[in-house]
Amino acid sequence: MNIIRISEQTAEIIVPLIADFRTTLLSYRGIHAEPDLESAREEAAEFLSKGCPVYAAEHQGVPAGYMICRIDEPCLWVEHIFVSEQYRRQGTATLLFSKAEEIAESMGEDTVYNFVHPNNENMIAFLRSRGYTVLNMIEIRKPYRGEKLNKSVRVDNKIFDY
Repeated sequence: MNIIRISEQTAEIIVPLIADFRTTLLSYRGIHAEPDLESAREEAAEFLSKGCPVYAAEHQGVPAGYMICRIDEPCLWVEHIFVSEQYRRQGTATLLFSKAEEIAESMGEDTVYNFVHPNNENMIAFLRSRGYTVLNMIEIRKPYRGEKLNKSVRVDNKIFDY
């Protein structure tokens, strides 16, 4: 497995992975969608134009996963980390995330900040295995028009629709 830095010239490598990441996130909300390569291409270009560190993991020349970080001094955020299903449980996410921790350490920081969908149990388990256990913030919004919420979650003594 090889980790490479993605530039505007090599961004096409991760476009299918970004499209798959977006469909996976939608599936956590019960929405089926087809991968949208053009939107993924635009998303990659936007992150790269902002100077975000972007990396891909390649296995024998095939893109296996990617990670997009955002530096918001003094914090390093992992905005996206995604591994194609056939490369999961092979150390790909560990290699990518180790790169994020390396960047944070070079900035003098002890941690990487992560946005994680609450239904992404695999990512939550992965982060917990790496010692990430502090719930830092909660995102709260109104329901989307027509959105059907069928779960609730308790944080301390407060109940939220989910």
